[in-house]
Amino acid sequence: MKLCISLDLPSAKENLKLVEQIKDYDVWLKVGFRSFIRDGKSFLEQLKAINPNFKIFLDLKLYDIPNTMADAAQEIASFDGLVDMFNLHASAGQRAMTEVMNRIKDIPNKPIVIAVTALTSFDNNEFKAVYNEDIETKATKLAIDTYKSGVDGVVCSAFESLDIKNNTSKEFITLCPGIRPFGEDAGDQKRIADISFSKENLVDFIVVGRPIYKAENPKKVVDNILKKI
Repeated sequence: MKLCISLDLPSAKENLKLVEQIKDYDVWLKVGFRSFIRDGKSFLEQLKAINPNFKIFLDLKLYDIPNTMADAAQEIASFDGLVDMFNLHASAGQRAMTEVMNRIKDIPNKPIVIAVTALTSFDNNEFKAVYNEDIETKATKLAIDTYKSGVDGVVCSAFESLDIKNNTSKEFITLCPGIRPFGEDAGDQKRIADISFSKENLVDFIVVGRPIYKAENPKKVVDNILKKI
């Protein structure tokens, strides 16, 4: 299991200050909409400059027509090795996911690609209103579509991880947001889990944000999480 830290602070300066504090740890850094739209590719370069061994997960959740998704994926995969993993929406369908993987297959050191099944901010009623199925049922179906499309794994909640692996492969990656390592407040997440539950359900990546960057001593929290892992 790997720790992926969300860089969701209000400015690049604050995110970089946080990263400086944890630069000696073997962790992944998640760069999402807010940070990437504001700070761009140069921000990724700044992160790698702090520690070239940092792995970067670009969390943009691509969702468009297949060709547009493949174009975007090709650009991301060609970012001079800056991006180690990125994601798209499984709801875009097998054709779109397959086209993405075909487009980047010959790019040297291509990033890991994962697909979002159900956002962890959904509760079951909200999800059912959009997808007309229960979360767990539909998340597994979307994961199977993702697996058949040649994508490397999925974004899901820890509650779906084991079922997804049982229906695909134990090597099929599950990355799980909504992790509250030591029982912290849920915030805007509806389906949260702790580290022990995540380990039991064979989660490959846990994503942690607020419990780290809102802590008085982020380095200590990261250290405690890594020890627990």
